[in-house]
Amino acid sequence: MKSEKIVVIGIAIGLVFGTIIGLAMNNLPLWIGVGLFLGAGVGVTFKLKKYPKIKWTLISIFSLLVLLISFGTWFINLLPIEEMKKDLTTSKVKDISYLSQNVIPKRGKILAVVTSTETMGNSGKSTGYELTELSRAYYVFEANGFEVDVASPLGGKPPIVIDDDDMGQFDYAFLNDSIAQYKTSHTIAVNNVKAEDYQAIFFVGGKGAMFDFPENKAIQDIVKMYYQSDKVVGAVCHGPAALVNVTLDNGRHLLENKTISSFTNKEELLLIPEAESIFPFLLQDKLAAQGAQFNEGAMYLNKVSHDKNLVTGQNPWSTWTLAETMVKQLGYTPKYREITGEENALKVLEIYETQGSKKAKELIEIMLVKENRPVDRLILASHSVIAAMQGKIGKSFSLIGLTSHAKSKSKN
Repeated sequence: MKSEKIVVIGIAIGLVFGTIIGLAMNNLPLWIGVGLFLGAGVGVTFKLKKYPKIKWTLISIFSLLVLLISFGTWFINLLPIEEMKKDLTTSKVKDISYLSQNVIPKRGKILAVVTSTETMGNSGKSTGYELTELSRAYYVFEANGFEVDVASPLGGKPPIVIDDDDMGQFDYAFLNDSIAQYKTSHTIAVNNVKAEDYQAIFFVGGKGAMFDFPENKAIQDIVKMYYQSDKVVGAVCHGPAALVNVTLDNGRHLLENKTISSFTNKEELLLIPEAESIFPFLLQDKLAAQGAQFNEGAMYLNKVSHDKNLVTGQNPWSTWTLAETMVKQLGYTPKYREITGEENALKVLEIYETQGSKKAKELIEIMLVKENRPVDRLILASHSVIAAMQGKIGKSFSLIGLTSHAKSKSKN
């Protein structure tokens, strides 16, 4: 066969390949371009008769590219593309029945405290409070009859961290809520807080909390007063940094023999390998050093510890449970809230970690088929990537299989 024909055939095959993938991915121009490039490359490679080693090396490279692109395309198709395309940016409180219907009369006030720190030490890395850790707790408290005020070490408008991949309806509603936005733009300086006005205090996470919570005397005084008067103290992710260095009237550390959860060393170091040189300490280590019984859950899954009037959560995905546990500790049954697809996916992953893949797949079928409950496949897929980052390739492929199973049982 003439070499020119080989090139033409390669281009034709590449065009067909690109068109099929492009239609599937709803991005025809990009994938036609990729297909033409690969097809032409393979065709030209077959012309190199005088250089067999180069020819077969190039063929191997192009074959690997095709495999990688095909796998990547298949993996992306496991994700809930249509759900991800939904525009939630205009969400309002009135759109969420949990917040707008069966409104509970006011029962009191809760103070949420966020960091004022915008840079992680001398690293130059930006930080602030985590939006989702405030917005979700804020609305759980409000829905259960508690007005929420927001404070920070410096007062005024604190820095914020918004991760688009984690944003949901409640989070966008928070950004569109004029009252909530006024409170977060005009936070109360903790030195000016009237502690007696609140039934509970909640320390929001965000890596900046590691720098301005532990040594803040006003925070220490409020935490000590609340704990000793049996008021509820809650904290999530890096928020438990507020509990560090709190000494009770009896001279003992607040944390001594308390069951506590926070962002773990493993979670911290996977995302920031140089964390030990950036932060003043690793939070898990510091809590344990001051006598806490550290309660560590699986990485990036929901974990809440409840020790009398202390309620702490491991990471952002613990916020819903933590806020509702605080409501219970305040003496009330939390208002019914429809569990999100993200929370259901986290439950599936918890079963995967403790009981294995088979039980996790069974739970997926129950949720999706029998109970018609959503399961966020993006969360499942994200954990397969986390496993790969840890070098756990077998686990990564197992979690990809779990994601594929969820897609096969899903309506979207």
